[in-house]
Parts: sequence; structure tokens; C-alpha cells
Amino acid sequence: MNELILLVDDEPSIVQLARMYLEREGFRVESANDGEAALDKVARGHPALVVLDVMLPKLDGFEVCRRLSASQNSTAILMLTARDEDIDKILGLELGADDYLTKPFNPRELVARVKAILRRGERKANDSVPIYLGDLTIDPARREVRLSSQSLDLRAQEFDLLLTLAEHRGLVLSREQILQKAWGFDFYGQTRTVDVHVAHLRKKLEESSVKIETVTGVGYKLIISP
Repeated sequence: MNELILLVDDEPSIVQLARMYLEREGFRVESANDGEAALDKVARGHPALVVLDVMLPKLDGFEVCRRLSASQNSTAILMLTARDEDIDKILGLELGADDYLTKPFNPRELVARVKAILRRGERKANDSVPIYLGDLTIDPARREVRLSSQSLDLRAQEFDLLLTLAEHRGLVLSREQILQKAWGFDFYGQTRTVDVHVAHLRKKLEESSVKIETVTGVGYKLIISP
């Protein structure tokens, strides 16, 4: 495994517990206790994933997330929110976070979330054949999407969401099914994550004939508009 995980939290007990469980699974772990230090360590260390608390000294987690997204940094982000409120979670996702976890959390769930996020980039060999859908070309091997001849800039989770819908094109997938297939983990009760990523993806597909259709009360499906 050996991927580098950056823990960003100003509570030493949380960092110590998370470090112990992540290192037990073979991850390398570094930590930072404020937002400025986090940005510096991301720039120097290029971690595979950042576990990022919202409430931080100097720069809060939202601002760190905003700056990483603005710089087109591809590092995955798992945000920690202290309150179980949709506004915190949605804001984090809107700013480019890949997922969120509410404090207090079970460290085993943290490890499972980290593994699920990192697995998104590890498609199986038989998933490497490009998918041609309308004016889109989805290339799992290169993790690239092209609209006609133009490359689309998708974040890791947006790509996996689009690929999952394309692999099941024409079929309606519930939010729970999308979470399991695209996120790789059963995040029960957190289906709002799907809605936010669908909204992001729709904006990036505005010029495409490929659309994400909402099936009220059920979920989403990918269609090609005439």
C-alpha cells in the first residue's frame, strides 16, 4: 500500500488515533495542525489523500479545500465536520472535497473511507476499454473524458461517477447503488453526496449530448439527448 496520507487536525488525540489505525493498514502518515501548514505539506509531500478537519487555526478546512481546488491540485480530500449538518457537508463537496466524515467517528470507518477513495483510481484491467457515448469518449485506463476533441477537467470522483453511469447507461441507479459502485463503500444515510457530485457533473456536461436524468423517487440514469 504505502500511500502517503496527510492528517490535518489541531486535536492531537484525533491525529494520534487516526495515525495508529492508518499505519496499521500500511499507510505512511504525516500531520499538520493548521491550514497553512497543510497547504505547505501538500505542495512538498504530494500526499495521495488529505484528511482535512473543517475547524483549523490560521486557515479553516474550507479555505484549504478552496485553494487546493483553485490550483487544480488532484490530491483527494476527505473532510471532517464536527457537526452533523448538511450545510457543512455540502459546502465541503462544493469546494472540491471527495467525501466527508462527521466527528466523532469510528477510526475503522475512517480507514474504510480512505481505502474506498484511493481505490477509485485503480480500475481493473477489464475496465480499460474506452466507452464511446454520444459525443463523449470515456477512457478508464487514462482516466480521461473527451467531449468531441476537447478534454474535460473532471475531479476523481466526478470521473468515477460518470464512468459508473456510463457502464450502466440507460439503467436507473439509486443513490445507494451509485455510492456502492462509484464510491466503493456503503455510506448509508449520506446520499446527498451523490446529488452534489451529479450537480457538478451536469455543469461540465452542459455542451454534451449526454445528460444525467433524474428519475424522481428512484435515482439517476445517463441518457443521450436528440
